[in-house]
Amino acid sequence: MSIDIKLHKKDLPDEIKFSDKIAIDCEFTGLNVERDRLCLLQISSGNNDAHIIQLDKDNYNAPNLKKILTNEKIGKLFHYARADLLFIKKYLEVNVENINCTKIMSKIARSYSDKHGLKDLIKEFIGIDISKQLQTSYFGGSLSDKQLKYCAQDVLYLHKIFDGLKDILERENRLDLYKKTIKFINTRVELDFASFKDDVWSH
Repeated sequence: MSIDIKLHKKDLPDEIKFSDKIAIDCEFTGLNVERDRLCLLQISSGNNDAHIIQLDKDNYNAPNLKKILTNEKIGKLFHYARADLLFIKKYLEVNVENINCTKIMSKIARSYSDKHGLKDLIKEFIGIDISKQLQTSYFGGSLSDKQLKYCAQDVLYLHKIFDGLKDILERENRLDLYKKTIKFINTRVELDFASFKDDVWSH
């Protein structure tokens, strides 16, 4: 499969437009939003393409990217949206609109499994066994070809995974439950942002 990977510095170019649904993923220097920073944001239209935006750590002004993230007409597919949205909220200072999360979909649809990582979903729905070895590499500086390919694979397959999970949700009459659950995602991110890390519903 030929993959069209493009690296953009600071923001998306003006001429790049997306239609109704895009896949998004982010790379950070760590998982602590108070300490670590947002380095990259990847976007795929689902057509074997990946646009990788290397954000400016001193100035997160990316107006073209922000316009896409806040556009309610463009659906955004994430895997584990909770983490990505938290870093986007802090560093890009926007609330993303029209969100779906394949991790939440998987947990509601695939009750036959306790494995809901992206690697597991790619293996089940795409039939490819990918490596996550570079997940712990440093994305804050110059990027190698291997790192770019790794970043690309995190968004390349989300459209097909979404379709596969949606089929299961519909077949098992759980789609409405998922839709109600995903409506809570921005509130969950607000709770994270306010340092409420625990389950507020627990006793």
